[in-house]
Amino acid sequence: MASEPFWKTKSLEEMSKSEWESLCDGCGKCCLNKLEDWDTAEIYWTNIGCELLDCDSCRCKDYENRFDIVEDCIQLTPQTVRTLTWLPPTCGYRLVRDGEDLFDWHPLISGDPNTVHEAGVSVKGRAVPDDGKPVEEYEENLVDWPREIYIP
Repeated sequence: MASEPFWKTKSLEEMSKSEWESLCDGCGKCCLNKLEDWDTAEIYWTNIGCELLDCDSCRCKDYENRFDIVEDCIQLTPQTVRTLTWLPPTCGYRLVRDGEDLFDWHPLISGDPNTVHEAGVSVKGRAVPDDGKPVEEYEENLVDWPREIYIP
């Protein structure tokens, strides 16, 4: 009998660094700029990528140094994943946190990092680069699709 995959048997805290990193499906949604309503704390998504988001590959242009470059870049850790309310419903970290299984297009299931794009779940073709637009103009780029739930 085959053993269960690590994401079904380990808590987020028990995962090795490589296991943790592999939970990222490469969708790029967490790297989209978001606005927060100060009165209600509601989060609004934009289609504007972080200044380091490569909108074609949906990966960070300088992953190792991102916290030094982007002041408000949030490091996903088991602790932050347990408290963040804005993680997309398709996010591998959120799914594992909530005791759900990964979708069939997730690279850990498919074995192919491109299936997230082929399934239409990533920001590829939908995000625009941060071109220095003032935050006051972000409202022009509000989108709902990062909240969509993928149905296989």
